[in-house]
Amino acid sequence: MHSLAPESLMMSYGYKPEWSEGAVKCPIFQTSTFVFKSAKEGKEFFEIAYGKREKSPEEQPGLIYSRLNNPDLQILEERLTLWDGADECAVFESGMSAISTVLLEFLRPGDALLYSKPVYGGTDHFINKVLPQYGIEGVGFTNAMDEETLISIAQGKNVKLIYIETPANPTNALFDLTLCKRVADRLSTPENQVYVVVDNTYMGPLWQHPLKLGADLVVYSATKYIGGHSDLIAGAVLGRSELMQRVRTLRTFLGNMAGPWTGWLLMRSLETLKVRMTQQAKNAEKVADFLKNHPKVSKVYYLGHLEEGDPQYEIFKHQLSSAGAMVSFDIEGGEEAAFRFLDNLKLFKLAVSLGSTESLAEHPATMTHSDVDEGDRAEIGISENLVRLSIGVEYFEDLIWDISEALEKA
Repeated sequence: MHSLAPESLMMSYGYKPEWSEGAVKCPIFQTSTFVFKSAKEGKEFFEIAYGKREKSPEEQPGLIYSRLNNPDLQILEERLTLWDGADECAVFESGMSAISTVLLEFLRPGDALLYSKPVYGGTDHFINKVLPQYGIEGVGFTNAMDEETLISIAQGKNVKLIYIETPANPTNALFDLTLCKRVADRLSTPENQVYVVVDNTYMGPLWQHPLKLGADLVVYSATKYIGGHSDLIAGAVLGRSELMQRVRTLRTFLGNMAGPWTGWLLMRSLETLKVRMTQQAKNAEKVADFLKNHPKVSKVYYLGHLEEGDPQYEIFKHQLSSAGAMVSFDIEGGEEAAFRFLDNLKLFKLAVSLGSTESLAEHPATMTHSDVDEGDRAEIGISENLVRLSIGVEYFEDLIWDISEALEKA
């Protein structure tokens, strides 16, 4: 039987029009609670929801209450699993709620996590400012560290998670997921399984599939490429059923699942995910090539410019299928020049976030990563010269014109 590609299945997978008066698209189930056909059915639904028994192979979890499940979320989650080849998916109110739920579920007082540097500023704050209040230590590592170095910095610590953001925000630094998985396996014991969690937001579910490279869980800010239109906030976690059961249970009791309206918008966005991201990647290549040859630009951080012989190139060829649509660069003249450039953009919007249809520009050192330790920023290249661009779907020559004009005024 012919196997359909995810971009084809995004139109209909998990939904039948006869369920909703023949509506070709899944309606918005704007309801807080659902009616049981009988008291016995209600009992059976709750037994599964609260883990009192395993569901039978043919049994579907019944609808109870929209904090537990909702048709829009359920269908969305089924569709999202297709891109990453995951057993299950759970959708959250934001990327940070997805990330924080995973960290809270798998870490306890006295535990430690190894985390890649840099990570998104909100993640960095949660690891270094929030988790220590609960007796949990974050130990950062860079992509310059080899396997033995990672093992050595973990010595004497009760490591439970390795958390990686790759490509890293905002430098596009790549981390070897195969290496991180080896480290996790070496640190694991029969009593203490070390899990690998990957933030795949920069690549969306299209250009990198961490679960197929040994990761245990993958997290997204679905606000970014998955949503793709700067009109919603959401997050997602995907992985194996046994781990997702733990994530989903904590989500139920933290109450941070997304609502039906957000689920419906994300289903709409999934239909155009591949065409959007494909065009964004093509545009990013043109923009990065222009920046590389501009006299006011001292360095461009773009995966498509990696060359053979560079260890980063080898990781890129093994892990990714595209250079993506995120481009950062160092501008000559420090913060003052960076601000003049940003203030003179016309087509690009001066705003944080990324992955949307419109192109965005920001200054990481004073915006998204301003709360990151100053020493860490220096170590990982987030300087006052650095500008981050999220490339949208506009005509690439217009984007280059806008950048060129703004650079002249910088």
